[in-house]
Amino acid sequence: MSIQKALINANKAKTALQNLSETQLKKLLYAISDAIIANEAAILKANAKDLAAKDPDDPKNDRLMLNPQRLKNIAAAIKNIAKLPDPSNQTLLKKTLPNGLKLKKISVPLGVVGAIYESRPNVTYDIAALCLRSRNACVLKGSSDAQHTNKVSVNLIHKVLKEFGLNTATVTLLPPEREVVQEMFTATRYLDVLIPRGSEGLINFVRQNSLVPVIETGAGVCHIYVEKEADLKKAVNIVVNAKVSRPSVCNAVDAILVDKAIAPEFLSQVAPKLGEYQVEIFADASAYKILKGYPHLQKAKAEDFGREFLSLKCAVKVVSGMDEALDHIATYSTRHSEAIVSKNKKACERFVKEVDAAAVYTNASTRFTDGEEFGLGAEIGISTQKLHARGPFALEKLVTEKWVLEGNGQIR
Repeated sequence: MSIQKALINANKAKTALQNLSETQLKKLLYAISDAIIANEAAILKANAKDLAAKDPDDPKNDRLMLNPQRLKNIAAAIKNIAKLPDPSNQTLLKKTLPNGLKLKKISVPLGVVGAIYESRPNVTYDIAALCLRSRNACVLKGSSDAQHTNKVSVNLIHKVLKEFGLNTATVTLLPPEREVVQEMFTATRYLDVLIPRGSEGLINFVRQNSLVPVIETGAGVCHIYVEKEADLKKAVNIVVNAKVSRPSVCNAVDAILVDKAIAPEFLSQVAPKLGEYQVEIFADASAYKILKGYPHLQKAKAEDFGREFLSLKCAVKVVSGMDEALDHIATYSTRHSEAIVSKNKKACERFVKEVDAAAVYTNASTRFTDGEEFGLGAEIGISTQKLHARGPFALEKLVTEKWVLEGNGQIR
């Protein structure tokens, strides 16, 4: 099926949104937030239908699952987005040129934002709310895994848009079939930017095939380096939190690097804590010897380093010091989130300076790499590229620039 008509309609719909008053726009987002809570039963029923089609033992089901608390969190995030300042129509530069031309640079919406994403139905709400707040139309292509949840969610948003006299094409949900993606790749007249959010395979596929400009939200192969001067109690808490608090997300830790000077002591302390959650450890030769007897221990293969586990699994490597830790991270990092645990200020400063990642932590869990945690309301994803947006790709980055010049008959 062709989606060209849907894309054309989204382009037409964006203008009315850009002319909406600030008060009305905030009321619109609050109404969507309230509608989520009011329609909890219908959303959860659709979500249960999606979950029923999946293998119940699939660890990725955590990404797909909604529950009352998660819906409350989504609704609260939308209200937080509504409270943020409008990033569009802001004057970024203003001056008068020698010839009398009055020049200013202003921020303007991107236009129509296309998004391709996998199983996470909360992304439907996040992208819709962020695009509405920044006065962009959005075209959403979710996966078949969440098709029933996404359909109910967008129908709910459409109902609110109608109540505010807005075209429902402002938030467009495309069919879940994969064939739709190919047409999005060539829709340069209708989509201003395309954002993939999901697995590394999805992101690479979109980057390699799209003619529409792509902003990546990258996979997260995250490391924590426990340096020789680490506070071991803090290190244990940080590592356990980063691995088990929500293992299916991109900011969960995948590899633990431990300085050889403290490896026996640290690993003997952290192993029982990870064992409580039945975390499977893939250890290099040195770590394997120390952890022998751990009930969920495997010998690491080369491919286990640089692997995004998205489950209760992690790799462990003993390193000779900072140089080896930095080399390992440079080799295997996806430039998402990296952390060091150390009481040595100079070691922390060197780590921050030399590690190339969107978010770099000292003495804290990688799990904080999140738009809402950063005070950005929510995010479309975590960008690991360097152009336009890096880190939580949120409201402030859903705009571009326009130069406006006011003249009085000047010619060149």
